Amino acid sequence: MKITDVQTAVISGNFDWVLVKITTDEGVTGLGEAYWGAGVNELVHKMRPMLIGENPINVGKLYEKMVRGMSGAGSIGGATVTAISGVELALWDLVGRALNTPISTLFGGRFRDKIRIYADCHAGDDYTPEAYAAKAKEVVGAGFTAIKFDLDQQNEERRKTWVDEDLGRYHKFEPFNRTIPPAQRKYMESLCAGVREAVGPEIMLAMDCHWRYTVHDVTLLAQDLEKYDLMWLEDPVPPENIKAQARVTHNTRTPICTGENLYRKHGYQDLIEMQAADIIAPDIPKMGGLMEAKKVADWADTYYIPIAPHNVSSPIGTVAAAHVCAAMSNFLVMEYHAYDVKWWEDLVEEPVIQDGFIHLNDKPGHGLTLNEDVARAHLKEGTSFFGE
Repeated sequence: MKITDVQTAVISGNFDWVLVKITTDEGVTGLGEAYWGAGVNELVHKMRPMLIGENPINVGKLYEKMVRGMSGAGSIGGATVTAISGVELALWDLVGRALNTPISTLFGGRFRDKIRIYADCHAGDDYTPEAYAAKAKEVVGAGFTAIKFDLDQQNEERRKTWVDEDLGRYHKFEPFNRTIPPAQRKYMESLCAGVREAVGPEIMLAMDCHWRYTVHDVTLLAQDLEKYDLMWLEDPVPPENIKAQARVTHNTRTPICTGENLYRKHGYQDLIEMQAADIIAPDIPKMGGLMEAKKVADWADTYYIPIAPHNVSSPIGTVAAAHVCAAMSNFLVMEYHAYDVKWWEDLVEEPVIQDGFIHLNDKPGHGLTLNEDVARAHLKEGTSFFGE
């Protein structure tokens, strides 16, 4: 069996979902997805000559060929790895279909048939405990047992919400120094408290800081949130300095989660070896694909660190990632970032999320069939549908 073509279709959802289709001379195809980003679609097409004529069964060899072909002897990350990830997901789907087996079987079989999903909730433009609580109740009512909200300040109007009632004035905010004034920290705690009170103690609740804060101030925040029994506090400090990340992690009982901005197994070395996070969150269609994610999970498991993948994908990338999550002993939960995209699940013909879980079937590959009518209806302007 030989690869005859590699093409893409970019679907405009809440992110650009870069779907990758690989075809062969025996009629077997594979469908994958790369994380969104500038240049990713173009990089997939740049790798096309490296793949045509190759045997798709040799996923490891083709992965290394793409890495070396796109980087030479130098380091590799960013959009290049993301593009490679999309191809790699498509290859595993193709191999599963060729061998008539699910992707999870190719990674050692399943520890579980159900993959717990957490819904990234946001809260609209109303940045209040009441709005957060209402959204939390809605999402939990839809069957999710794990949810996440943003804690970080988003714009000037939201900053005005944090009132220091004792002083009777607004704090002056400096947008670049990463500090959290006491009134802001108090308000952020009230957001968390509102959600926890609304959903009760059994729902898994995470909060996200989006890399915005100083070590000192976000440590105080994490300590203030300890009483709410969070699943985790995510990305507390900028991602470049693992030593700073470790200081936060080691000075609070609130679990700290990070990892979506790292690439390939090498990018996770310091994070794991320094035990600088309690939970690691690789974005699988971004960081290198299924095989790299499994390597990171196995490495993290030597320190008994759970894996909770970040995920903003369409159903294609989500379910492909779910298959490798099923094969991880230390999997915790995976993100779903499209609760408000009502046609998200319509992009495929099979059901995806039911009662807050992905129930994996035994179909070959990732087991999904693209609904081409829905895909074409949401095709990004100026792009083609798999080369048409």
